[in-house]
Amino acid sequence: MKDLLILASGFAAAAVRAGVFLLVVFRLKLAKKPGIRSAAAVFAGAAVVTVIFSRLSGVELPDFYHIITEAAWFAACVSRFQEADFRMSLFTAVFYEISVWFWQFLVAAWAGVWFHAAKFPAYHTSGGQMAAWLFYALLAAAAWYLWKHPDLSGEKAFRYVSVLVVVGFMAVITLSQQTALAVADDTLEMWTILAVILMMSVLVFRMNRQYEMEKELARLKSEQAALLERDYTALNRAYAVNAKLFHDFHNHIGALRQLLLHQKPEDALRYLDELQAPVREMTNTVWTGDDTVDYLINSKARAAEEDGVLYQAQVEFPRHTNLRSADLCAIVGNLLDNALEAARQVPENKERFVRLTIRRIHQMLVIKVENSFWVQPVEENGGLRTSKEECGLHGWGLKSAMAAAEKYDGMVQTSYAGCIFRAVATLSYQSVSV
Repeated sequence: MKDLLILASGFAAAAVRAGVFLLVVFRLKLAKKPGIRSAAAVFAGAAVVTVIFSRLSGVELPDFYHIITEAAWFAACVSRFQEADFRMSLFTAVFYEISVWFWQFLVAAWAGVWFHAAKFPAYHTSGGQMAAWLFYALLAAAAWYLWKHPDLSGEKAFRYVSVLVVVGFMAVITLSQQTALAVADDTLEMWTILAVILMMSVLVFRMNRQYEMEKELARLKSEQAALLERDYTALNRAYAVNAKLFHDFHNHIGALRQLLLHQKPEDALRYLDELQAPVREMTNTVWTGDDTVDYLINSKARAAEEDGVLYQAQVEFPRHTNLRSADLCAIVGNLLDNALEAARQVPENKERFVRLTIRRIHQMLVIKVENSFWVQPVEENGGLRTSKEECGLHGWGLKSAMAAAEKYDGMVQTSYAGCIFRAVATLSYQSVSV
């Protein structure tokens, strides 16, 4: 009966470990949000592992095998169901398991020191069960705090984890110096070594994440440069055509004069149409006062018209600011490209539209792009996965816009409801004198 109660307690403890692990890998952005299948697989696996390593199974193995088996199963589940990298998931799972068991040992040992009772570190006693559930209650509380504070990430999370690991190391060192509770030397040595390994693992994880961020940032800058070059090339080409037209202005006027003198109005009109075709792309509509951004907005309008997409633009743009033309092109151009791509997929008998709104609110610029869509957006690793099947620059538009917005303490947020997708970029700007 006692073994059955301990087994039931082990099930509950495994469920807490599994649930917290899913939350941790999601908040670390190692995997997408866990679903029902992922949670069910993780919980079921944890329960099976608990049974295998319980006393009822007759298997007498060190806790190390329990840790490794459970960690491997956790990593396999998030890799299979949440599209996480298996190696990074396994690394995180192993050290997560070590951390959990390490702190469970510390809580039980210090409870024994506090109450001068050797029963607390003994897991298969009533005191050991009380100590274990004190720890899991603290772990559940920590998970609840993490869930309620989604901003706890990045540098702030790293500081908390670093402090926690250092405190654990100091706790196990202090434990070896106390005399209230007898703890085997080999046990203390094992946990001391693991405490050092945990500190090293935090540093390794931090360096790996920083390396990945720097690698992605370098790739993002390269892709952003390619995207900007594409728009600037188109703009320069249009200006070159316009400059050539003005250079040949006198020759064209002479040719038109001769056609009219010889009473050939149809030929004169045809000649004018030929002259107008190259500069039809250049419009007199001024949206922002920035030639590059204005050309970009107008070119997207023509692209929408050619594809049968209703294009609407309302722009209220501040003059003389520190907002760079290249950054504005990265944001406006990429958001409009994504919107047009989605709107083109809507059947022609349905409403196809793209709406651009730019507003200034005090010292804040808000750029909002709305569009109709037909293919449901797919979230992947905390972001949106492109629906385009080709390789190359696809999938980098939104990241490029985000990178540009962050230069101005801004952000890009996306949402969708019904058949409308919305992307909103906010930027803080400063007025500059001219």
